Amino acid sequence: MNNTVQRTDVFVAIADPTRRKLIHLLAQADELPLYKLTSQFEMGRTAVSKHLTILKEADLVTNRKIGRETRYRLNAAPLKEVKDWLSFYEEFWNERVNILKNILEE
Repeated sequence: MNNTVQRTDVFVAIADPTRRKLIHLLAQADELPLYKLTSQFEMGRTAVSKHLTILKEADLVTNRKIGRETRYRLNAAPLKEVKDWLSFYEEFWNERVNILKNILEE
C-alpha cells in the first residue's frame, strides 16, 4: 500500500471561493485557530476543516496543535505558480490595451 500523500494542484485548491476566503483570512494574521476561521463562515467546523485539508494538500496551509487547539498558517509560496501563470495573460491584456489605445488615438 502506498502511504504517500497526493498533492492537490494549487489551481484546484484556489478554485473554491471558501478556500480563497480562508487564504485571505490567513494572509491577514500570523496564524489562526480553527474556531476563529469557522466563525467567518455559515458552515460547520467539519466543512471548514475539509477546505483546510485541501489547502494543506496544496501546501498552501500549515497547521500545528497547541493542546487541543489546531492553529493554521498561510504558506503563500505555492501561489507564485498562479502569479507566474497569470503574468503571461497580464502581458497579453496590456498588449491588447495598448493596441486599442493606439487605434483610438489615430
